[in-house]
Amino acid sequence: MSKHIIVGGGVYGAAVAWHLASRGESVELIEAGTIASGASGGPGRRGVRANGRDYREIPLMVRAREIWPVLHEALGTEPLYETTGQIQLFEREIDLAPTEARAALQNRLGIESRVLSQDEVRELEPGVAPFIRGGLYCPGDGVAFHKSTTLAYAEKARDAGAVLREGVEAARLVAKNGKVTALATTDGEEIPVDGKLMLFCNAGVKELVAPWIDLPLWSRTFLVAVSEPLADNPVRHLVGHASRTLSLKREPDGRLMISGGRPGTWDFTTRRGTPIQREVDLNVADAVAVYPALEGLRIETADTDHLEAECIDHIPVIDSLPGNEHVLYAAGWTGHGWAIAPAVAELVRDWVLEGEKPGLLAPFAVSRFG
Repeated sequence: MSKHIIVGGGVYGAAVAWHLASRGESVELIEAGTIASGASGGPGRRGVRANGRDYREIPLMVRAREIWPVLHEALGTEPLYETTGQIQLFEREIDLAPTEARAALQNRLGIESRVLSQDEVRELEPGVAPFIRGGLYCPGDGVAFHKSTTLAYAEKARDAGAVLREGVEAARLVAKNGKVTALATTDGEEIPVDGKLMLFCNAGVKELVAPWIDLPLWSRTFLVAVSEPLADNPVRHLVGHASRTLSLKREPDGRLMISGGRPGTWDFTTRRGTPIQREVDLNVADAVAVYPALEGLRIETADTDHLEAECIDHIPVIDSLPGNEHVLYAAGWTGHGWAIAPAVAELVRDWVLEGEKPGLLAPFAVSRFG
């Protein structure tokens, strides 16, 4: 039996390893660090939202929403997902028309969405500032424990017979006459490729495929700030904002997670991120402006230790390597690939088993760049 090789022990690698191994396929996964130590790790929970997504990702979210509420049953864990609803707030009059257009689009594509008036926003989020004019509400959105989910996928993959090797870093693809025949690691090992080779190491994908194609991706690290526990956390839903770099998530213990895309700095030698205090302060300032009761909020953790790959058009590239249909890669999640992971993992499984790229993944081909 030919063996499939997966590079990357985040949610995509772990989920695909499970899906394939549970179908009787031989699977070996290598991870440079430990499982869930990259972008699938970190503090708190991740947003599982359809609201505000690129329209090409929404069909994936429709399927992901069917999976998330029952995923813990398949993985044999405690519930991993909570439906909270997501509200995209807006405070500028010029944001009303785009909000209405997006609501119409999302409803047409199968995502229940509703434009909220100023009063309707306050019914759901009484703590918002008076200048908030309205919002776009998706009641089916929610949050999930990302590290726990990734580790659960990995454990199920092991149980199904997959081999997961931590501390093994991919260095380059070994090719003969342009055809990839093996994967070389940084410690000199060459792993033969006789099945599919799947590159899910996100920020590391660009360099591995560089001899064949220059992907329009770059690496960056995003700030995730977590407050001290709050006696009265005013944030009730998953909250975003149309014109501020702001995303708010209420944690089960009363803490508030503040994110949205503000940067940190990354040291490629130590592979660690460093928060930029000004960015932390700006993130907190936006949160306090939108929720005045947060005045005096104290940050307990400012995390920038997870490198992401960002794509030029803000959706991922999911494709096969030119001249090497047995080499699949997925990267450029731009900080929001988490929510669609269960759906994409199923589609990659089908791609491997059936030999044909599923239609739902067609919009993510590299050919869209010309």
